[in-house]
Amino acid sequence: MKRIEIGLLPRILLAIALGVGCGFFFPEALTRVFLTFNALFGNFLNFIIPLLIIGLVVPGIADLGNSAGRLLLITAALSYGFTLFSGFFTYGACTLLYPWLLEGDSLSRMEESASVVEPYFTVDMPPLLGVMSALIFSFVLGIGISRLSGSVLKGLFDEFRKVIVLVIERVIIPLLPFYIFGIFLSMTVSGQVAGVLEVFVKLIALIFVLTLVLLLVQFSTAGAVAHRNPLRLLRTMLAAYVTALGTQSSAATIPVTLDRTLRCGVRPSVAGFVVPLCATIHLSGSTMKIVACALAIITLGGLPVDAAAFCGFILMLGITMVAAPGVPGGAIMAAAGLLQSMLGFDEVAVGLMIALYIAMDSFGTATNVTGDGAIAVIVDRIAE
Repeated sequence: MKRIEIGLLPRILLAIALGVGCGFFFPEALTRVFLTFNALFGNFLNFIIPLLIIGLVVPGIADLGNSAGRLLLITAALSYGFTLFSGFFTYGACTLLYPWLLEGDSLSRMEESASVVEPYFTVDMPPLLGVMSALIFSFVLGIGISRLSGSVLKGLFDEFRKVIVLVIERVIIPLLPFYIFGIFLSMTVSGQVAGVLEVFVKLIALIFVLTLVLLLVQFSTAGAVAHRNPLRLLRTMLAAYVTALGTQSSAATIPVTLDRTLRCGVRPSVAGFVVPLCATIHLSGSTMKIVACALAIITLGGLPVDAAAFCGFILMLGITMVAAPGVPGGAIMAAAGLLQSMLGFDEVAVGLMIALYIAMDSFGTATNVTGDGAIAVIVDRIAE
C-alpha cells in the first residue's frame, strides 16, 4: 500500500491540539517526560543554530557570487529591497495595531508558570561559537569564496550544507511536532494556553491582510516601471499564489510561477533566470511573518520595543534569509539565531515563533512566489 505522507503544517496543528488536550489530564510524571525532551531539544537547537547559519549562508553567498552579473545584481537588489520594505512595513503596521489588537493579552508570566513542573534532567550543549560570530564568519567566508575560481573551500562548504540540510530534514523537522506538543502541554498545565490560541487567530488574520497590501505595493511598483496595469499583472499571478498555498514550497511552485510570469509579458530569457533565482533569495512574505510574530511575542511579554535593535534585526534578517528557503523550515531556523542574539528570545519564545511561523507557512510562501512575478516584470523592463 502507498504510504500516506502528512505535511509539516498538519503535524504542527495536530501537535498543538494534542498538547492542549493532553494538558488537562496528563499526570505530572508524564508531563515531566515531555518537558525533559523539550529541555534537551532546546539545548540542541542552541548548539546547532550557529552551525546551521554557517552551513546555509556561506555556500548561499558563494553561489550568488559565482553567477554575478548585471541581471543578478538587479534581481538581488530588488529582492532585498522588497524584503526590507516588507520588514519595515510590517514593523510599522504592527506597532500601530498591536496596542489595540492585543489589548488585554499577556505572556509575561509564562516562564514563571511553566516552571511549576520541571524536567527530570537536562544536558548542557554549549554552541561552538556565538550566533553573531557565525554570521560574520559566514559573510566574510562566503564573499571570499565567491571571488575564488575552483575553490576547494567551495566544495567543502557545499558538502557541509548537505550535512546541515540532513540534520534539518531528518532530525529537527521530524522532532518539531513533539517540541511544539511539549510547549503547549506546558502552557496548558500552567493555564496560559487560552490566551495564546486567541493570539494565534488574531495574528493569522492580520498577516493575511498585510500580505495582500504588500502584493499590491509590489505590483503597483512593477506596473509603474513597466507601464502596465498592476491589477491585471497580479490577477495573472494568482495561479502561482494558489499553487503555493498547497505546495508550501517556492521551489515546487517554480513551473507555475514561470508560466504565469511569461503570461505577464516577461521575455523567456529573463523569466527563466529571475524566477528560479527569486525562489531562493526573495522572501518578503517570510520576513513579514517573522517580524510580525517576533513583535507580537515582545509585546505580549510586556517588554519594551527597542526600535534601533529591531531595525538592525530586519536588516540582518533580509541577508540571512537568502540561504534559507530551499530547506523545509530553514527560514525560521536560520532566523532563530538572530531572534536569540539580537532580540533576546529564550527557548519558550523561539518555540512559539516556530509554531506561529509554520501555522502561517502557506501565506508566506504564496506571497514570496507571487512577488517573484513583480520582480521579473521590473527586471525585464530594466534589461530592455
